[in-house]
Amino acid sequence: MPLIQRASVRTIAVVGAGIVGASWAAYFLARGFAVRANDTRADGEAFVRDYIAKAWPTLERFGLAHGADPTRWSFHGTPAEATTGSDFVQESVFERVELKQQVLAEIDAALPPDRVIASSTSGFMPSDLQARCKHPERVVIGHPFNPPHLVPLVEVVGGKKTDAAAVDWSVGFYNAIGKRAIRLNKEIRGHLANRLQAALWREALYCVDQGIASVADADAAIAYGPGIRWAFMGPSLTFHLAGGVGGMAYFLDHLKASIEADWEELGQPKFTDALKKKLIDGVIAEAGTRSFPELAAWRDRCLEELLLALKDKRD
Repeated sequence: MPLIQRASVRTIAVVGAGIVGASWAAYFLARGFAVRANDTRADGEAFVRDYIAKAWPTLERFGLAHGADPTRWSFHGTPAEATTGSDFVQESVFERVELKQQVLAEIDAALPPDRVIASSTSGFMPSDLQARCKHPERVVIGHPFNPPHLVPLVEVVGGKKTDAAAVDWSVGFYNAIGKRAIRLNKEIRGHLANRLQAALWREALYCVDQGIASVADADAAIAYGPGIRWAFMGPSLTFHLAGGVGGMAYFLDHLKASIEADWEELGQPKFTDALKKKLIDGVIAEAGTRSFPELAAWRDRCLEELLLALKDKRD
């Protein structure tokens, strides 16, 4: 399938410019692209403008690409209008499969067939989302982590009708603009990273439900322990190092039985009213007097400092 050259991409459409989409818009602007944004909310244009203004000082600290300009964007009333004249589309509308199918079909109809369409969906499978498109071969998932202008990861996966060239193109494009794209070899609900998060959170909630630990202590068990290592290496490489000079082979020879026994003990919690109350009360206590905007700003400051510290140290 012939696709536009990645180096020829100049303008990107961001369709769905809420928290995720506005963050994408800020990032694309910082990488030197022009952005055409669309959102259905009445305050959509003002929201995007405010988000970019707040994100820009951080993006400047990370380094701007040639031509980066926080004013080089426009707002449009429909997905088709935003898509017209664009070289790549990042869709980030609300997580409703019917809505995404409709919007992607509108984008597909307005966009030349050599342009890739990526969806930010955190859970839906690409085969479902591309169902109403005339050119499903160029539809992929390009799932970021929040906020996209800070967190590097993007998960890329195609659907049953996606051409492998579109997946290759997307992985190369995201990596070329400073992201860390990973390729999923087959589609699965929730993709990869969210499934890993879900597995960990399930066990954390089981321990809270069983009275083993508070919500705050379950969070601290990650944030002050393995989470620090996970900022620069994943669990398999972590355990490879735990095996000493013998590496993963030594680790498995000595701990495989213990690990399998641990797996048998993992819990299967249900969201009972009692667990929901423990969880809600627990995070309110953990947040303390900090409001949502204060918590979000604290999170972004921590991410910024962590990423800057690791900027030249990751493989």
